[in-house]
Amino acid sequence: MTFLEKHRHTVLLLLGVLLFSACSSTRETADWHDFKNYPAREVLETDEGVASFYHNKFHGRTTANGERYDRRELTAAHRDFPFGTWLRVVSMDNGNEVIVRVNDRGPFVRSRIIDLSRAAAEQLDMLHDGLMRVRVEVLVWGES
Repeated sequence: MTFLEKHRHTVLLLLGVLLFSACSSTRETADWHDFKNYPAREVLETDEGVASFYHNKFHGRTTANGERYDRRELTAAHRDFPFGTWLRVVSMDNGNEVIVRVNDRGPFVRSRIIDLSRAAAEQLDMLHDGLMRVRVEVLVWGES
């Protein structure tokens, strides 16, 4: 009798547990895919001001929450919002918008309210000017 034949019930139980755990999630934070229909989401808080974006020299450096900054991801720095907060940033100049996740602190210039990753800045079409008037809408509060 082979090992699998002897322990068939145990193997099936383990496979069932693995399958169940792979299908379930204990994460309570939002994911990018949660925003497939993001215009329908309730806005929890709104702020207006000037946005800037990270210089390329920060690519790969550690952010305040411990992640590595990736200029290709849709992330942002905010002075006060908890890490993991999801924001809709809307250009007041051209109406473009982008959804970003807060993973860093800043900006450290008083006249600015948010620093965006390069990818987010591209979606807002602000690379040429570097700064843009925006409306920041909180969609989901982070937990830290």
